[in-house]
Amino acid sequence: SPAQPLCGFSNAVVQILRLHGVEDYRAHDVLQDPDLRQGIKNYSNWPTIPQVYLNGEFVGGCDILLQMHQNGDLVEELKKLGIRSALLDKEKDQEKK
Repeated sequence: SPAQPLCGFSNAVVQILRLHGVEDYRAHDVLQDPDLRQGIKNYSNWPTIPQVYLNGEFVGGCDILLQMHQNGDLVEELKKLGIRSALLDKEKDQEKK
């Protein structure tokens, strides 16, 4: 769960989303359901968890989300969904100082 991620990769995804101010998302504990854990891997054809979907579209795992965060693509993808990244506001605040 986002309140207590059980692995470092899940924690990294939660932290990235928090940095951008994304709070409205769903998470599922795949450790409690082996069928769900394998099923999501089969569905996405992606071998690792966590898996990130934006508006129902598979984006990738922790490594992809981290890369998108670092290169600015995540800000743009969030914008397409009507979500303004909180990092944009932080940048404006720093420019004023």
